[in-house]
Amino acid sequence: MSLKLRLIAMNFLQYFVWGAWLITIGAYWFQNRHWSGEQFGAIFSTMGLASLFMPSITGVIADKWIRAERLYGTLHILGAGVLCVVPMINDPGTLFWIMLINMMCYMPTISLSITVAYNALKRDGVDVVRVYPPIRVWGTVGFIVAMWMVSLLHLETTSGQFYVAAAAALILGVYAFTLPPCPPRLRGKDHRSWVDALGLTSFALFKNGKMAIFFIFAMLLGAALQLTNAYGDTFLHDFSHVDAFKDLVAVRYPAIIMSISQVSETLFILAIPFFLKRFGIKMVMLISMIAWTLRFGLFAFGNPGPGLWMIVLSCIVYGMAFDFFNISGSLFVEGQSDPAIRASAQGLFMLMTNGVGAVLGSSLSGVIIDTYFTRADHTLEWHGIWMTFAMYALAVAVLFAVLFRHKHQPEARQAHPVH
Repeated sequence: MSLKLRLIAMNFLQYFVWGAWLITIGAYWFQNRHWSGEQFGAIFSTMGLASLFMPSITGVIADKWIRAERLYGTLHILGAGVLCVVPMINDPGTLFWIMLINMMCYMPTISLSITVAYNALKRDGVDVVRVYPPIRVWGTVGFIVAMWMVSLLHLETTSGQFYVAAAAALILGVYAFTLPPCPPRLRGKDHRSWVDALGLTSFALFKNGKMAIFFIFAMLLGAALQLTNAYGDTFLHDFSHVDAFKDLVAVRYPAIIMSISQVSETLFILAIPFFLKRFGIKMVMLISMIAWTLRFGLFAFGNPGPGLWMIVLSCIVYGMAFDFFNISGSLFVEGQSDPAIRASAQGLFMLMTNGVGAVLGSSLSGVIIDTYFTRADHTLEWHGIWMTFAMYALAVAVLFAVLFRHKHQPEARQAHPVH
């Protein structure tokens, strides 16, 4: 098997593991277990909590002591074992700790998979910038295939989704040990402090006003990134209690409808270079924030019947909302940071979005839903939930437009780095 196919298989399985449960755990939680929104928010915050420290720690371990592909495989095998435990848990408090351990195993594998792929491609003497993106797209394909499998097998509200994810994680974990070796490069010669190794020196970027504002808004928008992943599937499942909608395709197979979001994501990646060159980072980020407003607003007024077009359009808009923020934001950080701390700066961007922002978004959304949008019979008032999220995204957009000052220079590749 060629190197490209081997890395495609790795990326496919990497995101298959996540796609098997990420979108549908809400349906399992609310439709099967009938636990509270606040407790569910805590469960979803485990991704952010794990992202605060695990990628940095495993990065240091892979740099100094253990081959990256072996660490990568070990984490997936451990994660497979943890996923098999999830269906056995009957208490939401205990499940929080189990899912936190699961995320501590999974989240660092995202960056480790990139490290393994880059190392293998460079050893093969190919152009990483040209060759890697088409390989990475297969990760999104894996995510979509997992969603479709779980939906078509009617596992969305059952514990079966976790066994599907566990099986894929175990296969990937074993397969990882056959990948090209990625040995530690700093063993015996790295004398940096732990502050440097963990990327904490990048916090110096907060001394620059423009970058401080950018990172704060990255955190605020990061709070919105996983909300539709957390609640979108169970939102569509709730229409099964309405006779007019219960037999419709969008209610019977909601994960398939939600997978349109991932298809859209793969397409909008291709539009980013054009938009960045034409409009600049501020406008692209604003477009993302407005797209998030539309994403939530269309959910607020959509339904699986006559309003299905709104649900589908919301999923299409997701690609612009997610990619224009994540990828464009990382490109901006790359261009604005001193070369000596660019890797650390990217870690800081991930920490603010997938770490601090995700924890705040998951936790606060659960509290808000429990306090204001849960009826006496424990059903949820979805219109109010989605409109609240939409108003939040709109408020962030308005504040960003006013407070973030950055002059676009179409002829310049990037502005001068921040020192």
